[in-house]
Amino acid sequence: MAIERIIDASQHTDDTEEQRIEISLRPKTFDDYIGQDRLKNNLKLAIAAAKKRGEPIDHVLLYGPPGLGKTTMAAVIANEMGTNIRITSGPAIERAGDLASLLTNLSDGDVLFIDEIHRLGRTVEEVLYSAMEDFKLDIMIGKGPAARSVRLDLPKFTVIGATTRTGALSAPLRDRFGLIHRLEFYKPTEITDIIVRASNILGSQIHGAAADLLSTRARLTPRIANRLLKRVRDYADVNGDGIIDQPTAEAALGLLEIDALGLDAGDRNLLISIIDNYGDNPVGLNTIAALTGDEATTIEDFYEPYLLQIGFIERTPRGRRVTPRAYTHVNRSLPPKTL
Repeated sequence: MAIERIIDASQHTDDTEEQRIEISLRPKTFDDYIGQDRLKNNLKLAIAAAKKRGEPIDHVLLYGPPGLGKTTMAAVIANEMGTNIRITSGPAIERAGDLASLLTNLSDGDVLFIDEIHRLGRTVEEVLYSAMEDFKLDIMIGKGPAARSVRLDLPKFTVIGATTRTGALSAPLRDRFGLIHRLEFYKPTEITDIIVRASNILGSQIHGAAADLLSTRARLTPRIANRLLKRVRDYADVNGDGIIDQPTAEAALGLLEIDALGLDAGDRNLLISIIDNYGDNPVGLNTIAALTGDEATTIEDFYEPYLLQIGFIERTPRGRRVTPRAYTHVNRSLPPKTL
């Protein structure tokens, strides 16, 4: 069984209370949405133009590492358009009939949000093409020689797709999106603002120094920032008076084994495993997966983005290589040729 990592940016779906709290922290409007200014400006323009024409906004594809706010942005778009949103995911749409059921229950202007859209099956994708482009749905009635195709008219709706792996999307599906945007990692000051906003919603008092400290450990990711805040709040409630000050935050983060750069035991184990076994030599992704016991996709989607962002790992044509900065961080001596 995989151990749940507190700084894992993926969404934990097995805790309904955790989900409820996370949803309560999500902004509903662009004004409340902190960060991603370039994306917000582009979307505001597209929404204003669509509302002026009385049309739904173009289909939107949002991509980037997990935890940066793709689902939240989809809800904000729907709210700013004044329409309803239906949320599903690629793995949940197993058959073309599942997609047909979703599409025929939409109303004009509604938003259909598909998380992990890169995991849609090929047959489902083919049905989605005509639905997105022509707002038509081709379905087969009957089986065998008596089977016949029926084309149904669909309401004018908007698909918002989210993916962490835009390269895994088929070109025909990607081409159906009129707006394609990447969500970037946040600035530490933006993460601080997100933590202060979340603490106010949760009814917790946090000192500025504590918020700044948490922002340096949150891996530039709002979901992780909110998760850390909730764990530190628990520590403050149990071991103090509920006020989150800097010493309380430091003690809670020490208990969680999250270091000054936001790395946890899993990150450090990955770096140390590469250094101790291969030193300065490039290592293939599958080899790293075998060393750590994780899936290759887990390393690529959840470990690598942040380690690349802070310059601890670099990609070369021959594989991944740990940088001198990472050696220093995990207290390992640099190989002789890098000294």
